[in-house]
Amino acid sequence: MKKFAWISGLILVVIFGVFFWWKFYFVFGEGVKAGSVNYFVKKGVLFKTYEGRVVQEGFQSPTAGGLQSNEFRFSVVDEEVALELERSSGKHVELRYKEYNGILPWRGTSNFVVTEVLSSNESGKTDGSALPYTK
Repeated sequence: MKKFAWISGLILVVIFGVFFWWKFYFVFGEGVKAGSVNYFVKKGVLFKTYEGRVVQEGFQSPTAGGLQSNEFRFSVVDEEVALELERSSGKHVELRYKEYNGILPWRGTSNFVVTEVLSSNESGKTDGSALPYTK
């Protein structure tokens, strides 16, 4: 009887471990998003995490006549990626990200975790002026 209880307990621990890995560490999706960095902050009460938002161009909707949000909210774990995004505020960026099934408090408040900044450049303006160039 003791052997049965011990094996049952071990099976439950393994099942719980597999579920925990699938929920919080399994990479559900990977991709690239592009847009202008709207904000990027480090915040939190117990765990200080980097959170940001990129505004994508255009409108997209699965139904005709409807509007869908064009914001991409994300978290960042890597310090170097965070520093690069801090310097990219207001710029057009291309971000590589991973999507997880669940949120961990030390990883951020989003299922989407940015792993790399592919490019960062000014959004269409060459001299910082909205006025056309004249000689």
